[in-house]
Amino acid sequence: MEVVNIQEKFTQFSDHWNPRIAGNLNGQLVKLAKIKGDFIWHSHEQEDELFLVIKGTLHMDFRDKSIEVQEGEFIIVPRGVEHRPRTINDEEVQIMLFEPAATVNTGAIQNERTRNELEEV
Repeated sequence: MEVVNIQEKFTQFSDHWNPRIAGNLNGQLVKLAKIKGDFIWHSHEQEDELFLVIKGTLHMDFRDKSIEVQEGEFIIVPRGVEHRPRTINDEEVQIMLFEPAATVNTGAIQNERTRNELEEV
């Protein structure tokens, strides 16, 4: 058992769209990521995802709408729902994700942003 300082963990990396594992509980991973710009449209057929905004403003696009998520707020994207996280105005946003350990960041899509093996912080 240890206390995790989220801000200290964020100082350990500077790249974007490369989630790090900050904790593990009941088969779920607690991930930290810095994001900037647009991600890709994707979905997760078996997993829900929780995005908690630590710093900045996250814009979560869905095919029929876009939702703005502010610092201290979270959004849960249900399994099977196509979505695209993004930021605007070149802002870096810090997020925490809660999702099953088997969840791949790009869903079924494999490209240069896919992270199959994650580092721990």
